[in-house]
Amino acid sequence: MGADMTMGKGTNVAVQASAVRIELGWRGGPGVPDADASALLLASGRVRSDADFVFYNQPAHASGAVRHEGKTTTGGAVTDTLSVDLARVEPDIERVVLAASADGGAFGSVPGLHIRVLDAASDAELARFDSTDATVETAFVLGELYRREGAWKFRAVGQGYDSGLAGLATDYGITVDEPQTAAAPPPMPTAPPAVTAPVRLTKVTLTKAAPSVSLAKQGGTSGAMRVNLNWEVRKQFSGWGSKRGRAVARHRDLDLDLCALYELTDGRKGVVQALGNAFGSLHQPPYIHLDGDDRTGGVASGENLTINLDHKNALRRVLIFVTIYEGARSFADLHATVTLAPLGGAPIDFSLDECTVPSTVCALALITNDGRDLTVQREARYLVPERGVSPQRTVDRAYGWGMDWTPGRK
Repeated sequence: MGADMTMGKGTNVAVQASAVRIELGWRGGPGVPDADASALLLASGRVRSDADFVFYNQPAHASGAVRHEGKTTTGGAVTDTLSVDLARVEPDIERVVLAASADGGAFGSVPGLHIRVLDAASDAELARFDSTDATVETAFVLGELYRREGAWKFRAVGQGYDSGLAGLATDYGITVDEPQTAAAPPPMPTAPPAVTAPVRLTKVTLTKAAPSVSLAKQGGTSGAMRVNLNWEVRKQFSGWGSKRGRAVARHRDLDLDLCALYELTDGRKGVVQALGNAFGSLHQPPYIHLDGDDRTGGVASGENLTINLDHKNALRRVLIFVTIYEGARSFADLHATVTLAPLGGAPIDFSLDECTVPSTVCALALITNDGRDLTVQREARYLVPERGVSPQRTVDRAYGWGMDWTPGRK
């Protein structure tokens, strides 16, 4: 199927691939709601358990067959991606429903909404369905992958819901944990509580207009908070390669390093980074640990560090930043997303703005302790080191950390 051919609602096409990438796309812009891709794995028309729901808060199915890969923005085009390894879908799963939910408005205000099915190996387009009749819907089933006589097919669906992602999910058997309002007390239980916690649909996206959030208000008060940085490279340096099934330009030995400057309430200061093997510690000061050093930028891996919120009272401030260790001269061609995921709380995410300066270090987020709560502030601030000044010293000066620096290696 060529890129200029689209499917009509209710039509189907054979999927001649063992693994596919599902791209939910639309045109972003001022006043356009955000949208999120999700997938439900169905047996006899319903999920077997809440684990069969793959979305931004539950990004990987236990079977490894379906993953939520995350968003990219190029110009005005926004894409949220799911990967589906059809060969790994469990035998009793008959359908994989491919859905979208709107955040901050209805789909009638989302221009160019469409879904594409691409061969993960060759990047060839196998199917495309454009949604053109949305009005007040806040969730949509755009399509589904289904088995027929041992083979997989894709059907264009186009069914809308005005009850959002929660309404769509519960329609397929998901138990949703929805916050209670002050005016509506929680209902009396009529059955024994479930063994597993309901699925949480809440999330927080930090923007220039709304750059900060309280961790306590989002339920992030204890346990581990994972900070993930993932990125996509779009400029050619040493030839073309493939990443998450997508043909992209490959930087030679591109290496981004996620780092954290910290200041403890007892006055101690330091840095957590791969450089100098300063990986930190989760269960003793500074209660921050860098998981490893990744060179792919994949959403399932990327660069990760963990903050132990059980010891949040020991933290005065933490600055999360990223440096280019090698492989690129600036962030200009790297499209990155940051996600902070506290245990039991709503994930907090934001994308970096386009870089227009020769920056090799970017301040991502500032976490501060006001004595009662931790606040996450989106920074997304590109810094340009002076000649002979390291990226670490540059970010130190910008935020007044006041540390002494010596050269390091990794």
